[in-house]
Order: sequence, then C-alpha cells, then structure tokens
Amino acid sequence: MAGVMLATPVRATEPSSERFPYLEAKVEHLQEAMAAGHVTSVALTQAYLIRIGQVDRLGPRLASIIELNPEAEAQAAAADRERAAGHVRGPLHGIPVLVKDNIDTAGWMLTTAGSLALNGVRAKQDATIITRLREAGAVVLGKTNLSEWANFRSTKSISGWSGRGGQTRNPYVLDRNPSGSSSGSGAAVAANLCVVGVGTETDGSIVSPASVNGLVGVKPTVGLVSRAGIIPISASQDTAGPMARTVRDAALLLGVLASGGADPRDPATAARPAGLPVDYTQGLDAPALKGARLGVVRAAMGLNAKTEAVLDAAIEAMRAAGAEVVEVEIASLKELDGPEFEVLLYEFKDGLNAYLAALGPQAPVKSLADVIAFNRAHAEQEMRFFQQELFEQAETKGPLTDTAYTEALAKCRRLARTEGIDAALAKDKLDALVTLTNGPAWLIDPVSGDSYTGGTSTLAAVAGYPSVTVPAGAIMG
Repeated sequence: MAGVMLATPVRATEPSSERFPYLEAKVEHLQEAMAAGHVTSVALTQAYLIRIGQVDRLGPRLASIIELNPEAEAQAAAADRERAAGHVRGPLHGIPVLVKDNIDTAGWMLTTAGSLALNGVRAKQDATIITRLREAGAVVLGKTNLSEWANFRSTKSISGWSGRGGQTRNPYVLDRNPSGSSSGSGAAVAANLCVVGVGTETDGSIVSPASVNGLVGVKPTVGLVSRAGIIPISASQDTAGPMARTVRDAALLLGVLASGGADPRDPATAARPAGLPVDYTQGLDAPALKGARLGVVRAAMGLNAKTEAVLDAAIEAMRAAGAEVVEVEIASLKELDGPEFEVLLYEFKDGLNAYLAALGPQAPVKSLADVIAFNRAHAEQEMRFFQQELFEQAETKGPLTDTAYTEALAKCRRLARTEGIDAALAKDKLDALVTLTNGPAWLIDPVSGDSYTGGTSTLAAVAGYPSVTVPAGAIMG
C-alpha cells in the first residue's frame, strides 16, 4: 500500500457499557456465537437498536444516526433462516452495519447527504456497495449523520453538523468534534452502535474521523470500491471504505465492499488489476512488518511535544516488529492545496449535477444551482452556522474540458504521484509511508467552525492511493 497512517484519538469513559452485552464485539466472535446457536442475528440487531435508543437518541445524544432502517429486523430474520438452512454467505452474514447518508439505499430510507434539500427523496436503486452488503448477508441498521454534503459547502463548516441530522458528538468527550465528513459512522462505531460502519472519503473523511474516534479506517485506492450510487464530490478522489474497531474487522468489511469486480456503473473500477485479493485478512499475520522498509514523513503535519511522542512510540513499535524505518521528506506536499481545490470545485459541480439530474422529476432540486437557491430560501435551517461559499465558487466553473481543470488535474497527479509518493517510495526503496493521521479532537464551535489540530490525508487522497489509520496513542487535556 502507498500510505500507512497512525491516529491519535482522544479517550474517555464509554457510557452504560455494563448493560450492553456486545461491547467491543468483533465480527469473528459474533460469527462463532451465531454458529454455536448462542445468539441470532435478530437478537443482535434488536440489541443494537436498543443501544442506539439509549446512547444516540437519549443519554449522551450523540446524534450519529440520521435514520433507522425499518427493514433491519426482517433482514436479520432472513439471515437467521439462511443460517438455519446451512447457508452462510460470508463473514458479515447477520452482522449489523451502519452506512453514511450519502450512500443510496433503495426502499424506505432516504439518501440526503444530510441536506434538507433532499429530504423526502428515495433512491431508485441501491448503491453498488449496498448491493454488496446485502449479498454478503449483512444487516443495514440505518444511515449515519455526516458533515453536510460531505463537508464541501463552506470553509467555516462544523464537522459532524448537517441540516437534517444536527450535530454529531464525539463519544469519548462530548464537547469535542467527531471530525468528518464520516462523522456519524466514526462516532457510531466507537460508541458500539453497530459492529462496523461504512464511510466515504474525498480527502480525510474516513481517516480523520476514524483517528479522533479511536478507530481503524481504510481509504482504499480509488477504483477498488465502486462509487456508483454515492453522492459525489470528486471523480478523481472519492471512495468508500470501512471504519471498524479492529484491523481484522476493517479487512473483512473491505473484502465485501470491494467484491464483485469491475462495476459498469463506475468507470474508475475498470482499472482494477486482475487477481486482486478477496480476503484482505490474509496479510494480517504477526511477522508482517519483518523486513519492511517504512518512510516516516515527520514534516507532514505540525507536531508538538505530545503528538511527537506518540509518533516516536509508534516508530519504536514498528522497529520492534522487524521493520526498518527511515525519515523522508516530500517537498511537493506544500504545493498540493491550490490545484486540489481547483479540481474539487470543477468535479463537484459536474458530478453533483449528474447525480441530481438522475433522481428524476420527484426530486425537489435538480442541479447545484437549485441547491444553492434552496439554501438561500431556507437559510434559517441550513445556514444559521455557516454559509455555502464553496457551492457558489463551484457553480462558477465550466465543463471538465476547461484548460484550468485539465491543467490542475495534471498538476495534482504530478505532485502527489510522480514527485510525491512514487518518488519517495522509489528513492529509499520503501514499502509504505508512515505519519500521524490527525492531532486530537477539537472543541465543537458553532461560532468559528472547525479548528483542526493537523492532518495528513491530502497526499494519498490526491494521488488516489490507499491510506490506513490505526489508533496509536491517547492525548488528554
């Protein structure tokens, strides 16, 4: 893989843990319990639904879930019937999963990206990854809240806030931000409201909330997982991926999301090489790092004494596991922001217009211009905390044939790939790059918006390469 990142979550006491029988439950352990007849998928599903009521709707009121699936218990019952008949579809058979509310789900649930502009709109068909989850026998519990429109609306946005879902809170420290845009998926998995969750990322939207919620997050290579039926930001950077409490659970979910080969609904999947693994847990053996060469990109984010200590401890752990670790620098990192932003503005307008147009005549908005007008007309609900200047900038852009777009995209590929990750790996004969994913979670601030404490997702995101975040340490205070 091209990039491996380590996270620095904030920790706190998890509420009501003694009353929940499946606290920190792992996929394989739940499968063993169902195989032995100790628990059913229906019982699991009901337990998680009760916990959602206690933790998300009442109690701490995390607001991580925007809508529950009224068909969840029926899906669980179907999984139980299949198991009783001797048919188990795979490792996620009967396992409760939550998915982000920018992923199309046909049926009773809505798909809104958290926006009131799409309230009431039901997708005509499932996103391809929802089809994969259903084929795997997973139980879709519901849809998670997110930073509205996947956090591409304003430079002053509050991660985890949407007009439809309100403010998601970090389950470890309730006044801290859960990051985004996969805020609800991160908070819900961390709070044991599901076994595993699905997020999406354009630049940081899986790995950042995974980091500050103390989770494993995998941002796959663009094209490994189909984006068909996911409300888009960027054709060159968007992807969906797993969020889980363990690396093994994330690997199991990735295997399902990436199954099925190339998807004619998403041209990016056509570039998938033949013979990709189906079981991503095969690489999780204990000596996996023995002999690996890893490059630490220490300057990728501003480190302070506490975060640098976490990075140093992680480096020592990797060396103890047999890896050779060297320090590297990537000069092109500093030049990425401008061309990436230009690409995102162009691709957002193009992709969103196509998505909204395909919703059909029942949709109240059919273009980005319509969404802008809706927000202005409903400013009290949609723009009481921050505006929509990114929408307005994107609306001024022309087609993807514009020279400004094609030149910005070429520059992104050169800086992130040729002069970035590719060059660093080749120069020092490295297997992967390592850095911290994020600083600690910041305070929720509806006045000033997000106050990021540092992040390093951009290089892999712009390159379209994979990145993985795992918990690396706890920073208090």
